[in-house]
Amino acid sequence: MEAGAELLRLFGIAPDSFDGRVETLLARTVPEDLPALMSVVEADHMTIGERELEFRILQPAGPPRWLRLRGRLLPRGEDCPARLVGTVVDASTLRSDRTDVARVQRLAASLATAGTVKDVGRAVVAALRKPLQADRIALAELENDRLVVTVLDPPEPEAWPEVWRSEWRTEWPDAPVRAMPTLASALRAGRARIWPAGSALEPALGEVGPGGLAVLPLPAGSRMAGACLIGWDRPHHFPPDERALLTACAALTGQALLRAHAFDAEHELVGMLQRTLLPRRLPRLPGGTAVARYLPTTAGLEVGGDWYDVIPLADHHVALVIGDVQGHNAGAATLMGQMRTALRAYAVEGHPPDVVVAHANRLLLDMETGLFATCGYVDVDMEQGTAWCVRAGHPHPVLRHPDGTAEIVRCEGGPPLGVLDRAEYPMTPLRLLPGTVIALTTDGLVESPGLDLDTGMDRLARELAAADPGHLGLVADALLTGAQRDDDVALLLMRYDGMAVRPLRESWTVWRVPEAARHARRFTRRTLRAWQLPRDTVDAALLVVSELVTNALVHTGGQVRLDLNLANHRLRLAVTDCSPRSPVKPAGIGWEATGGRGILLVEAVSAAWGTVPVSGGKQVWAELVTGG
Repeated sequence: MEAGAELLRLFGIAPDSFDGRVETLLARTVPEDLPALMSVVEADHMTIGERELEFRILQPAGPPRWLRLRGRLLPRGEDCPARLVGTVVDASTLRSDRTDVARVQRLAASLATAGTVKDVGRAVVAALRKPLQADRIALAELENDRLVVTVLDPPEPEAWPEVWRSEWRTEWPDAPVRAMPTLASALRAGRARIWPAGSALEPALGEVGPGGLAVLPLPAGSRMAGACLIGWDRPHHFPPDERALLTACAALTGQALLRAHAFDAEHELVGMLQRTLLPRRLPRLPGGTAVARYLPTTAGLEVGGDWYDVIPLADHHVALVIGDVQGHNAGAATLMGQMRTALRAYAVEGHPPDVVVAHANRLLLDMETGLFATCGYVDVDMEQGTAWCVRAGHPHPVLRHPDGTAEIVRCEGGPPLGVLDRAEYPMTPLRLLPGTVIALTTDGLVESPGLDLDTGMDRLARELAAADPGHLGLVADALLTGAQRDDDVALLLMRYDGMAVRPLRESWTVWRVPEAARHARRFTRRTLRAWQLPRDTVDAALLVVSELVTNALVHTGGQVRLDLNLANHRLRLAVTDCSPRSPVKPAGIGWEATGGRGILLVEAVSAAWGTVPVSGGKQVWAELVTGG
C-alpha cells in the first residue's frame, strides 16, 4: 500500500521504517476493532462505493487513539485491479466528549428523567441517531403480540417502508410481530441483531436500513418491552465498540420503557378520575355558545381540584362557574366534585348569584375539611344581555367586546370559600353586546413561578383580543398553547350572540279565594288569545292551568304564582308554590278514587312536564307545542 507521511505519523511509524505492508499498520490496531477494519481494507469483502469506519490504534502510553477511515473502492479495470483509495484522520478530538461510556452515561441520565414513553423515545433518538450517523430510528412497544410504534425519527411517513405506511394509524403505525419473522426471531432470542448492507430481509425491515440495520430487543425484567430499529441508507459497518454500545443502550431503554409505560397508565387513570368529575358535555345555550378545556398538570401523578360548569337556569338564564380547590390530591378532587354539585343545586333552586356562593361557602365550612376553594360565578340573562358576576378569591373574568378590544373586568370579590363564616360576596353587573366573549380561567393559566398574576391576566386579554371569536374551540386551544403545566388549568369561554326571538312572558299571582282557579283560567285565556295561539292549544292550556293551580291551592300554603312563556312554538305553563314536595303520578286509579287524576290529565295533554326546586318551594311546569 501507499501511505503518506501524515498517515504514518498517526500510526506512530517513522516514514523511513515503513515496509509498505498493510499488516504493519494492522498490527497497531486494537484487536477488537481488527475484524471490522479487515472487512474494509480487503477488497474481496467490499462492494463498489464509499466506506467509513472509526477504529482504535494502540499507543506507547495512554489510551488508544481513534482514527476515522473514509475510503472508496474503485472498480477493476482492463489494466488494473480493484483499488481502495481514501483518507485517515485523527478522530480523537471529535470523540473526546462522546466516548461510548459517555454516551451510555448521558442516555442513562436522560432516561432517569423521562416520564412518558415518548420522553424515552426522544432520549434514545438524541443519544443514538446523530452520534451513529443513522438515517432513521423507530421505537416500538410490544403489546399483545403487536408492535405499536411510539417514536419515529424522522416522523414523515415517506421516510419509512411502504408496508409501514399501509399500516399507519393516525399518528404512528402498528403491525403484528408475525408480519416480520426476522424481527420476531430477534425478539425471541432477546439479543441485538445486526444486518449489513445487502442482507436478505423482508421489505418491512430491509427498507428501514438498506445500508445496515440494527434491531435492539428491549428487555424489561422477565418480559420484552419492545424493540428499537436503527437503519442506515449508506453501507455502515459495526465495530465491536458500537455493538457493545447498542447492547448497553437496549438494556437501559427497556427498563426505562417499562417505568414510563407504568407512569403513562397511572397518569391516564388520574386523568380519567379528573374527567369523570367534570361535565361530560356542555349544554346547548339559547343565544350563545360555550366551550371548555381542562389540562391536568404534568408534574407527577397528583389529581387537581380545578373545575368548570355551565348550568342552564329558568327564564333563559345561564350560570357560568369556574373554581379551584386547594391542593393536588384525591381529597382535593373529591371536594371539587362536591362543590360543583352543591353550586349546581343551589343555582337550580333559583337563588341569586350572591346567595348561591354564600351557601357554598357555608357548606364548605360545615364539612370541616380544612381546605378552601376559589370560585367565579357569572349569571347571564340570555334574553337581555346582562349578567351578574360574583368572585370568591378567584381571578377576574375577561371580556372580549365585539369591536375586538379585551377588558379585564375588575369585579368586586369576597374571600375564598371555606375561610370566613359570615363572608359577603358582592355582585358586579356586566353588560353584554352580541358577539361578546366571556373568559373564565383558573390561576394555572395566568400564574406560575416565572409569571405573576397581573402579567398573566394582561397576556390572556391580549391573546383573547387577537383571536377570532367565530371559532370558539380554536380560541380555547390557542389560549392554552404554551401554558405552564406545573398546575392544572381550567378554561371556560362563552360567546353571547343574543336571542333571535325573545320569548313572550306573563305572570299572575294567584290569590287564595274561592274563585282563584277561575281567575287563573281567565288570565290564561286572555293572554293566549293576545298571543294569537290556536284554539286547541288554548283549550289544552286552560285544562293544565286549572289542574296545576288547583293542586297548589289544595296541597300547599303560602303564595302561588302562574307563569306563561311562549318561545319557539312551545308554550310553557309553570305554577310555583311554597312546598318542596313534588306531585307524584299515581301508579293506578280505581273508579272509587276521588283524587290523583290531575297529573295524569296534565301528562296526557302536554308534550312534557316536570318539577324543579326553587328557593323555598318548587315549580311544576308543562309544555305544549303550538304548531308552526
